[in-house]
Amino acid sequence: MTKQTTGDTRRLGRNLSPAAMIWVTAGSWGLTVMVVAYLFFLLLSRGAMKDVLAAPIPEEKPVLSETAVVEAMPVTSLPEYSPPSDTLASIGRETNPRTILTNRSRTSVVEYTVQKGDSIFSIANKYKLKPETVLWANYDLLNDNPNFLSIDQVLQIPPVDGIYYQWQENDTLDGVAAKYYVEAQDIVSYPQNNLDMTNPLVEPGTYVMIPGGWRENQQWVIPTVFVPGAGVSNNLVGPGSCALSAGGLGGSGYFVWPADNHYLSGNDYWSGHMALDIATAEGARVYAADSGVVVYAGAIGGGYGNMIMIDHGNGYHTLYAHLSSVLVSCGQSVFGGSVIGLAGSTGNSTGPHLHFEVRLNGGFINPWYVLP
Repeated sequence: MTKQTTGDTRRLGRNLSPAAMIWVTAGSWGLTVMVVAYLFFLLLSRGAMKDVLAAPIPEEKPVLSETAVVEAMPVTSLPEYSPPSDTLASIGRETNPRTILTNRSRTSVVEYTVQKGDSIFSIANKYKLKPETVLWANYDLLNDNPNFLSIDQVLQIPPVDGIYYQWQENDTLDGVAAKYYVEAQDIVSYPQNNLDMTNPLVEPGTYVMIPGGWRENQQWVIPTVFVPGAGVSNNLVGPGSCALSAGGLGGSGYFVWPADNHYLSGNDYWSGHMALDIATAEGARVYAADSGVVVYAGAIGGGYGNMIMIDHGNGYHTLYAHLSSVLVSCGQSVFGGSVIGLAGSTGNSTGPHLHFEVRLNGGFINPWYVLP
């Protein structure tokens, strides 16, 4: 029977066309795949169902009201308080007797003794004041001339910028205020003047502070000397003067530093000191700032000490003071950059330096404007 069936199948295959055989083969493979996939699905479904059945069912928690929560809280009693025994150590604290003071402005006048190397400019900087304030407050000593400053002088240093003024007979608040370009109220309201706001009377001889006050300086300067070609005769009298003749070297208008150092040791240029105090050592070389004719060379008054003045023939004059030695003579022509003297501290000076002035057509100009 088996042999016959097999034979029948073979005969059936022989009787089918090739296209029909392909469809039969594909159908049998597709049926096989479907059966296998179904069996695999059954196996997976049984495992997942077991996990679902084995999982515990969550219990529903009851919601408590606020009253129930309070009643459910356990009540605990606090231990009884007992004071510490004498054997317990107390907390130690370190005392700090220092008092931290805020930075306060100075309100009173103080005295300062001039030291070697001081200048009005450096002293003013030390107290954060304008140099004019220090100069005006010490008129009896300096007479508005910073070159009169000398070692061991005792200066009055005001607390603020302005005029430290001694009240005179017949002075009035309005008159003094107008004289120094402030309001009368500025004088009355300054605390250290201790004036009665309702009846501000000031006794003659009393010193008052005029904050913000200002006045002109009295200038103590050496007159400018021109060579005769400029049409002005020599009006300086002293051991360094001479009878000048016309002619000589003229300046280029380009200046060089008159010392090896290019920085200051004391006064800068300001209204009471229209020059630079250039730092030098004793005996350091001093150079002509430009070519010209020496119109004064020697000692002179006014605190300058040994001095040289050069007329550059183009409206410019330069002046070199406090020299220890003068190496040129009056009437001599000099080239710019040539050595004309040695620095020192002659005249009214607190230490070696070079006092250097520049003048244009008889008036002072700031040397910083022409120095390289």
